[in-house]
Amino acid sequence: MTTTTANQREWLRSFHPAPGARVRLVCFPHAGGSASYYFPMSASLAPDVDVVAVQYPGRQDRRNEPCIDDIGQLADRIDEVLTADGLGSGAPYAFFGHSMGAVLAFEVALRRERRGEPGPVRLFASGRRAPGRFRDERVHQGDDAAVIAEMRLLGGTDSRWLQDRELMAMVLPVLRADYRAVERYRAGAGARIAAPVTILTGDTDPRTSAEEADAWREHTSGGCAVSTFSGGHFFLEQHQSAVLDTVRRGLAGVR
Repeated sequence: MTTTTANQREWLRSFHPAPGARVRLVCFPHAGGSASYYFPMSASLAPDVDVVAVQYPGRQDRRNEPCIDDIGQLADRIDEVLTADGLGSGAPYAFFGHSMGAVLAFEVALRRERRGEPGPVRLFASGRRAPGRFRDERVHQGDDAAVIAEMRLLGGTDSRWLQDRELMAMVLPVLRADYRAVERYRAGAGARIAAPVTILTGDTDPRTSAEEADAWREHTSGGCAVSTFSGGHFFLEQHQSAVLDTVRRGLAGVR
């Protein structure tokens, strides 16, 4: 598929454009999430960092498009769009991904490095166990009640929304497709990137243990730094300022 300027606008959202920034930060949302989740991060880091958020198909203004329920296919499309957008040809760039977004960020970085293109100067892997750590999870096979129960467990969603049948009718198919993608994902044997990785994890995350988070070390030759926060899967909402400081430290030496 040929990527056009219109495709780029569909896939990439820039809430606070900073063309003169010293580094670009591409952000990948979690399962069921959208680009707007990173609006606060964009506002806080601009103009020093140019934040661009990925908008997956099937949500918000792309709700009429079919979801892509395969991590490899989704990574291929994002990689294609970012390449067409000139990523790596100008200012250095980094990736930030939360939960499913961390896996996608890793896979896109892997593709770019394997082609010999400039990879990210750092990958921020938030709220997700390492690509090589597998759990036999089957949320996507459950009924609607099971998916909603998972949302309650992880937090990050206003409980009042979970009782809104009309809203849930729109959200559940997207969430199920994303869970299908990430629960069927398997990292390739020996998958490793050169970019250093900053691991961000919550100390009571029910879906990522400290050992599973630390195992990101096995997937980089560039070294790892670990930032552990109190809280569960969406710890970054409780610790916005500290998370931003972690990102700033990780990008401090980039020029």
